[in-house]
Amino acid sequence: MKKSEALEQWKSLPEAAPGAVLAEMVPIPYKATGSSYGACGIRIDGTPAFVDAVLSRLKDLIDGENQLTRLELSRQPVKATEINGQQKEFHKKAPNAEVCYIRLHVRGREGAIAAAVFDTHLAGATERFAQLQGLLSTDAPA
Repeated sequence: MKKSEALEQWKSLPEAAPGAVLAEMVPIPYKATGSSYGACGIRIDGTPAFVDAVLSRLKDLIDGENQLTRLELSRQPVKATEINGQQKEFHKKAPNAEVCYIRLHVRGREGAIAAAVFDTHLAGATERFAQLQGLLSTDAPA
């Protein structure tokens, strides 16, 4: 897709409803192996203030940390790295640059049971997540 087409598509998107990003985030199956390239996920890199600004717009993703799924969340400083014996520097990086990765994973049976028993503070997030996924009816009797 050309940049101009991508911009037009982006402009035409409706404003996302709360929970819309999490509702579309397909969780990585329990014990999946191999590359996660192409899986639903987010990478944010730049200054700590920029990363914080983007994360502040994605707070509804926090409900992905619940009794059924867990967030893979990594936030680290960007450092030079060695690849095949060669030092790789990142000359375009912002001052004090960080990188943040977010992916959603299905909890295994044991993890889900443990979360239900020991992480009772996640019950609200679990209910909201289940509603987003259509696993829980919003009009069920109380």
